[in-house]
Amino acid sequence: MQPTPRAVCVGEGLVVLVARDAGPLADAAVFDRSAGGAEVNVAGVLAGYGISSAWVSKVGDDGFGRYLVQSVAERGIDVDAVALDGTRSTGIYVKERGGTTGAEDDLGPGVSRMHYYRQDSAASAMDPQFLAEPGVKQLLATADLVHVTGITPALSPAATAMTLGLAGRPRRALVSFDVNYRPALWGDRTAQAPGILAEIMSSVDVAFLGADEGLAVWGIEDADQLRARFPDPRHLIVKNGGGRVTVFEGTERLDVPALQVQVVEQIGAGDAFAGGYLTGLLRGLDARQRTRLAHLSAAAALTSHSDHASIVWDDAVQRAIVSSDQEWAGVQVGPAGVAAALAAMAPAMTSAGTMGAGR
Repeated sequence: MQPTPRAVCVGEGLVVLVARDAGPLADAAVFDRSAGGAEVNVAGVLAGYGISSAWVSKVGDDGFGRYLVQSVAERGIDVDAVALDGTRSTGIYVKERGGTTGAEDDLGPGVSRMHYYRQDSAASAMDPQFLAEPGVKQLLATADLVHVTGITPALSPAATAMTLGLAGRPRRALVSFDVNYRPALWGDRTAQAPGILAEIMSSVDVAFLGADEGLAVWGIEDADQLRARFPDPRHLIVKNGGGRVTVFEGTERLDVPALQVQVVEQIGAGDAFAGGYLTGLLRGLDARQRTRLAHLSAAAALTSHSDHASIVWDDAVQRAIVSSDQEWAGVQVGPAGVAAALAAMAPAMTSAGTMGAGR
């Protein structure tokens, strides 16, 4: 029997089509297929770190939907509560990769652009009644953590109502929310977004947002001012410019610098960060340790062309998150990835310290 999932991620999964050759999308003839979507990415990070996880959503009863469910399941994520919709299609996005062709419409090396085809998708039909489906209800009743993002309420009014119900429902689990503001998704409801997102923020236990999102949505980018605006989440994590992250836990504030990373691609780094932080929370790590784990997870995504981080809970990771500030500052992550960077730093890192000790 599968263990009861400790973490449940609710939101749209997408089939990802990535142009194999870098350059203008008009010239792309071959695409590689994979699975993506914010909540899928977070569930994947949690599962990679050994956290029993489930993904809850709706997909089309089509070939892409069946592929998506199978692909997510192969990553060790419970998909039993994913529903098939016979009237709507599975969401898709196409990733265009910039190259060095010199063409006018070439994005340029290291730059990517997402093209979404998700309007009226199966996931947009998620509504409050979906939470009452037996399989979904059972997962939510037994979870230790429920995670959702601001992408879900942007999909449709029905999905907005579901997300508000999820955030505000009586529960035993922690509820986590990543603002993940995508103005284009809100369409003609953009003016409603600040109020809806604020209502969700005020109802959850853990909240993630970028300072740039705070400015775009509420006109606030200063971390302390954002905390004053949103005092309710016990854990408020603000991602500032330059990689520094400010963590508020109750009334306590902690600033944790990011690692030095040679970025390959930025897509998926925010989801990886959230997955790492939530893993630390479920593993009982202190604020500094779980934020460092989040930074390591983001670095794994930043050094990969994939949308999801590939990193495991091992001795090297555990040493890194309890290292001294000087040792942490010395970690440099290149295109070879996090594992290679930690291996290179292993001789310099101390093995002293315990997982519960703060620094």
